[in-house]
This record gives sequence, C-alpha cells and structure tokens, in this order.
Amino acid sequence: MKHEKYYVPEQSYWPIVGAIGLFLIALGAGNYVGGLKSGDTGIFGYVLLSGIAVIVVMVIGWFGTVINESMAGLYSRQMDRSFRQGMSWFIFSEVMFFGAFFGALFYARMVAVPWLGGAGNNAMTHEVLWPAFEAMWPLVTTPGGDTTQAMGWQGLPLYNTLILLTSSVTLHFAHVALEQDRRRPLIGWLGATVLLGLGFLVLQGEEYLHAYQEMNLTLSSGVYGNTFFLLTGFHGLHVTLGTIMLITMFVRVVKGHFTPQKHFAFQASSWYWHFVDVVWLLLFVFVYIL
Repeated sequence: MKHEKYYVPEQSYWPIVGAIGLFLIALGAGNYVGGLKSGDTGIFGYVLLSGIAVIVVMVIGWFGTVINESMAGLYSRQMDRSFRQGMSWFIFSEVMFFGAFFGALFYARMVAVPWLGGAGNNAMTHEVLWPAFEAMWPLVTTPGGDTTQAMGWQGLPLYNTLILLTSSVTLHFAHVALEQDRRRPLIGWLGATVLLGLGFLVLQGEEYLHAYQEMNLTLSSGVYGNTFFLLTGFHGLHVTLGTIMLITMFVRVVKGHFTPQKHFAFQASSWYWHFVDVVWLLLFVFVYIL
C-alpha cells in the first residue's frame, strides 16, 4: 500500500528565540508603561526595543527556513493541510484576543459607567464612590480631575479606514492575478497593498502624536484612554506584522516563487490581512463613532 510522505523538520532553535523575544517585550512594555506617569521608565524602553528586535530576527530566520523547505519540494499535501489548520487556529486565537479587549470596552461602557452613575438601585454607590461622576461615554474626566478629549472619527481615522478597505481590494486583485499566473499585475497590486499598509501605520503615528500633544489623550486618561490605546495600539501591531508578511510575499513573488496551484503562504498572508481589516472596521464603529 502506497503512503504519502510527510516531512518532519529537524529540531529548530527559532521557537525558543521567539519565546525570549516575547518575554522581553512583555517585561519591557509592562514596566515602561508603568513608569510613564512617574517619568522613571529606566532601561525598560531599551528592553522593549531589544525584544522587538529579537522577534524580527526570529521571524526572518524562521520564515527563511520554511521557505527553503517549501522550495525544495519537501512538503506534501498533508503538510499543506497542517499549515492551513495552524493558520486557521492562529487567526481564531487572534479573534479571541481582540474579543477580550472589546469585552472590556463594552463592560466599561455598558456596565461600569451606568453603575457608577447610580443607575437602577445604585444611587448610594454613586454618592459614596464618586458624587461628581456623570454617566456618559466617552469619559473625558478622570478620577484625578484631569480632562481630555475624545478622538473623533473624522480626519485621520476615516482616512485610515479607507486605506485599509482599499488594501483589501488590492490584495484580492493580487490573489486573483496569482491564480491566473499573471505576474506583472500580481506584483503591481501586491506592491500597492504594501504601500497602503505602510501609509496606515504612518497616519496612525500622526494620530497618536496629535492625541498626546494636542488632546491630552494618553494612556493615563482613565478608562477611555486605556481602552482607546489598547485596542488601536494592538491593532497597529497586527497591521505591522501583516505588512511584514506582505513584504515577504512581495519579495518572494519578485523572485518567481508560487504557482497558481501552490501558494498557501500568500493565501495565509491574505487571510491575516483581511482579518486585520475586519477588526479595524469594528474598532472604527465601536471606538471612534459610537
């Protein structure tokens, strides 16, 4: 009876390198953010940057290993199914990740704010905990008395929404061109998608500068500032990762990789990018508009 081969890769040090990078990011980011208010961030900013650098090296190295194995013809159909299952579970974990943050936003807005405002039978709670509290969203006054402004949906957030929606369209056209084995349109549409992703990140950086410098909207601006920067910041990190993936796909396409029948790496990157776009649409509605 003939059996299909299944490639088992040799032992790799990239998983432990990635674990070290994630540990440095968690350690650096947690302590850096905790020291922002006091102005004493110590060396944790450098720890955060070193963790990011380690992750970048890990991604490049691990991607390179997998690419070399794929181009050598070591992978079978069963291996391809394994990749599909792995990517599907990864995106599902990302859905749950953002679901937790959206859940925190809804809890703060729909439960905690009315409760502090004395809704229902909580009038005594309102009088004891925070008599001056007004049950409205977004909260522009912190418990310490500082005031901030809410980020509107017009301007940069709207531009970024249009950019991401356009990028999904250009990426779809690139995928169609790959399936039809048309290289020049594929390179053009994929290159446009990469530029749109980079443009989104630049505009989000400008939005953050505007929030900090002109609106007094920071991570220290109470629960509204916390949820705003956590949701948009983590989404920005995912856009960064997605852009890196698309740049990798662009380089591979230029080198002649992929065929209409075999291009799951490209397909997985497109899955991830479309997922990131859907998350942004939810952010745009629930964080910026409502």
